[in-house]
Amino acid sequence: MDFSLLGPVTVTAGPQAAPVELPLGPAKRRSVLAMLLLRPNATVSVEQLISSLWEDEPPAHARTVIQGHVSRLRAALAEGGAEDHGVELATHSSAYLLRIPESLIDTQRFDQLTAQASPESAPGEAVQLLRQALGLWRGPALTGTVASPPFAAAAHALEERRLSAVEALARAHGGLGEHEEAVRALHPAAVANPLREGLIAALMLALYRSGRQSDAIAWFHRTRQLLDDDLGVDPGQRLSAAYQEILRAAPAPAPDGPRGGAEAAGQQPGGAGQPGAQPAAATPQQPLSAAASAPVPELLPRPPAGFHGRGAELAELTRLTLGSAEPAAGGSGGYPQAGGIALLTGPAGVGKTGLAVHWGHVHATAFPDGRLFADLRGFSGGEAVVPAAVLREFLLALGTPAEQIPTSSEAAAALYRSLAARRRLLVVLDNAGSSAQVRPLLPGGPHSATLVTSRSRLDGLIATDAARPVRLHALGTEDGVGLLGALLGPARVAEDPEAARELVALCDGLPLALRAASAQLMARPRWRLARLATALRDERRRLSLLSAEDTGVAAALRNSVARLSADDAQLLRALGAGFAREVNTAEAAALSGADPELIQDSLERLAEMHLLDEEATNRYVMSDLVKLFAQGDGSDRDSPGEASGGAAGGAPGGSPGGPSQGG
Repeated sequence: MDFSLLGPVTVTAGPQAAPVELPLGPAKRRSVLAMLLLRPNATVSVEQLISSLWEDEPPAHARTVIQGHVSRLRAALAEGGAEDHGVELATHSSAYLLRIPESLIDTQRFDQLTAQASPESAPGEAVQLLRQALGLWRGPALTGTVASPPFAAAAHALEERRLSAVEALARAHGGLGEHEEAVRALHPAAVANPLREGLIAALMLALYRSGRQSDAIAWFHRTRQLLDDDLGVDPGQRLSAAYQEILRAAPAPAPDGPRGGAEAAGQQPGGAGQPGAQPAAATPQQPLSAAASAPVPELLPRPPAGFHGRGAELAELTRLTLGSAEPAAGGSGGYPQAGGIALLTGPAGVGKTGLAVHWGHVHATAFPDGRLFADLRGFSGGEAVVPAAVLREFLLALGTPAEQIPTSSEAAAALYRSLAARRRLLVVLDNAGSSAQVRPLLPGGPHSATLVTSRSRLDGLIATDAARPVRLHALGTEDGVGLLGALLGPARVAEDPEAARELVALCDGLPLALRAASAQLMARPRWRLARLATALRDERRRLSLLSAEDTGVAAALRNSVARLSADDAQLLRALGAGFAREVNTAEAAALSGADPELIQDSLERLAEMHLLDEEATNRYVMSDLVKLFAQGDGSDRDSPGEASGGAAGGAPGGSPGGPSQGG
């Protein structure tokens, strides 16, 4: 008996030479079986089945429908001799359990085979195992099930595992010197997934190593054009690194030649230390990189999922830190000019961290000596990180033995600047609380770039270190809807476009709020966008709904307000309760009962923290979400943040799992 999910959902029984496919009936019945097979030997509740089978509101008799499908599945399995194979579909209260030897399910056999394969250490055996695993696929996974988000997500996860197996098979062939075989394995997957950069990079290298350098370069330019046309982004690190490797190591090696020495041990051809490797010549604009033996740190968090928009800001960061891409135009040839410092500022949740990290990954190849990252926790609700602790981490990442790191902060900073002086580094200093916290961490030398993010304007850094500010504002309606589409899938947004635009407005266009709203919708796949929009119209619930575990708008705002003096926090509460959209100094003084001159200073400090926005001289605007938070006064009692369950450490960009676009 054999249960198949890697293609059409089928069950076959009978002799292996002439198996017979059991009649499973309509799509919903196949979907019930598929959900049970995705969770073999585990209970699946009726509610889980209902939410998977009906994308919209289920019918009143949904439970009866499920029971009918289960009854007919039992009969079909019994006819195929399920009992003889140890297969039983049992009922447990309001749930079902499919007892089954996992070897009868093709997904389980696929996972076992791929887990046993070791392309690097045992490439010959890996080729056999991976070919056997990929041979189990008969088409797109879960074909014949209903079109609902749970099944779409499951099919996507299975397809990701298939593509990983394809890449592993290509590595195994490469380890045997069978580069043409690697090309044959990769090419169909690359054609079907033209924007999967890792797959294209592997194909490019396989083509190059099989003697087809021009084809490899053509794939790079084709993919670069697709990325620009479809996503508006440049090639990522893996794709660019493969392209640079091919250009550096030309001419191409003999096709399918045996690999040996360092290359067989996993090093790339033409790399540092390889016979025949030619280092790039130094030019006035492009200094030699650091010594080949020096480590190349990669401390950037993973790129933010679903990043969307910010084209103007990304271009401005590139202009400020990289200058012109062409040396002939007076630029740096793609490398930083004069150690540029870009300062990303904006309110909590506007996406500073996500923008900085996204830009760092897109332009990783401009910084071949490494990418450093530190969360300074200036607005994370606890103690800010001291520069000495960050210096130690940076020095370790740059290859300094722990026993050689100076104990003096000043000496450690000097050593750091010395190590960075001839390197091309990207340094991202996230969530800075003050200019003084940043200055010791600025790299020395003209060829590195620094991105600083902060909710404060950090005017001191602009004055003393020539940092160039880049102010982030909330997303516009179209970009906000685009972010929702990137997170939820364009089809779900397209079916309710007016509700999507309303969600953007209710979230003040803040990426953090839109991500929290998307989390609510992803957890409730049967909800339409309009249903969440209706819930968010209730101002008493809005902040609590725009939270996800330890992060959310209320938690982020609480950490900003915690930096205020008692008088400034009191003014913020008074403004939240007393005006709808904008206020001037005289009106703020009347609301708070304080001296207008003192109020002017307080308004300036609130604007510096981006809790207010000075749209014109003496005209201050407060966003709806800040106003709602201020009305809860930020205390534990009646605080919107308390209702959300947000933790003090939930500031955007501060979690160890990587940044979101809402940092």
